[in-house]
Amino acid sequence: MIDQRLAVIVLAAGQGTRMKSALPKVLHGIAGRTLVGHVLAAAAALEPAHIVAVVRHDRDRVVATISELQPATIIVDQDDIPGTGRAVEVGIAALPDAFDGDVVVVSGDVPLLDAATLARLIAEHRAANAAATLLSAILDDASGYGRIVRDPAGRLLAIVEQSDATAAELAITEINSGTYVFGVGPLRQQLPLVSMKNSQQEKYLTDVVGMLRGSGASVAAVPVEHGWMVAGVNDRVQLAEASRRMNELIVRRWQRAGVTVQDPATTWIDADVVLAADVELLPGTQLKGATLVQSGAIIGPDTTLVDCEIGAGATVKRTDATLAVIGAGASVGPFAYLRAGTYLGADGKIGTFVETKNSSIGAGSKVPHLSYIGDTTVGEQSNIGAGTITANYDGVNKSATVVGSHVRSGSHNVFVAPVTIGDGAYTGAGTVVRKDVPAGALAITVAPQRNMTGWVQTNRPGTAAARAAEGTDAQ
Repeated sequence: MIDQRLAVIVLAAGQGTRMKSALPKVLHGIAGRTLVGHVLAAAAALEPAHIVAVVRHDRDRVVATISELQPATIIVDQDDIPGTGRAVEVGIAALPDAFDGDVVVVSGDVPLLDAATLARLIAEHRAANAAATLLSAILDDASGYGRIVRDPAGRLLAIVEQSDATAAELAITEINSGTYVFGVGPLRQQLPLVSMKNSQQEKYLTDVVGMLRGSGASVAAVPVEHGWMVAGVNDRVQLAEASRRMNELIVRRWQRAGVTVQDPATTWIDADVVLAADVELLPGTQLKGATLVQSGAIIGPDTTLVDCEIGAGATVKRTDATLAVIGAGASVGPFAYLRAGTYLGADGKIGTFVETKNSSIGAGSKVPHLSYIGDTTVGEQSNIGAGTITANYDGVNKSATVVGSHVRSGSHNVFVAPVTIGDGAYTGAGTVVRKDVPAGALAITVAPQRNMTGWVQTNRPGTAAARAAEGTDAQ
């Protein structure tokens, strides 16, 4: 249910220079989502009345991503006044004047902070009737973060940015995560009063907390359970660390839901993947995008599936597949390459060193090995012989091949599209099929074999082959 007294502001204006990338920092990805995508997902799970995103650097690309993920998000451009305080100030201005609830402020580069943690922060803020509540963390190395300064009673006294901190303050290990809940009224009152008299000449949002504290309002800092939950991503090293941590969480969640993961260290699962109980993932498996795997399927080893649907009891071994559907009980691999548009029916097979593209292979049909099947429809219970190629491209156009049910094609066939092979038909080994084959017919390419006796001795005299042939002749 929508919480009409809750708004979320996502700070996504930064350039992220330490990433050393042409891509805006918040658009870098982990676990199949952008950094800001993870943050937006957590924000949306709170069911707020409003989500506001504050953007600036490369704003068109950032806005395009945000609008695709959460179309109802209010987009606000930060002006030339720097600092998080100013970013929140322009974000607050985009909220309806009648809004009188709480505002959650989150950073667009903190992907590991989940909705459950934010919900607990909001609950504590509301239970204390506080003007401001921030999420803090205890870190072994607090470098780069603002420090939480408490009074002797343990109450929040101030937040001091590292660049403005004294030696004693730098020794503090409790840090400000950059995640806050404010009452919108106190926030609207204090933000215009924040100055830029600091080492960075920025409008710090942290100053609002100190100002509220000084006015006698209730403010608090609530430590998060694990420090890594509030870790920001500022460079490629931190991006990899966040990706590894996210994957550990995803893998553990699926294990607890009944999925067997033989080697979590080499198994990578994106955030939007869905797995049923009793799925088994073998080492070196990567499940990406919106992949769905049904109960009893075995995936891997050394398999990458992108946006695929795998049926119950199927096996997929040493395979690379994208936008493919594999039916229940089907078998794929090893060393198969399934391109977009591949559909394999129940109990079917795509075997060793087979490539498929934009093709439907019916229930019980098999393409066992060494074949390319493109722009093709295969019926049920057919067998495509080893080394079969569908010649679907003439250099200008791509054409379709239709293979009926209960067809048996010989080894090393070429089906020159457009061509249809009728139900129950057979083709001989080495056949090049250029014309339609009627149902129940046998298609062969007539090329009589010719043996030229003595050719090796005449044309390759003195070779090992010639000597062997002479020995054979002598026998």
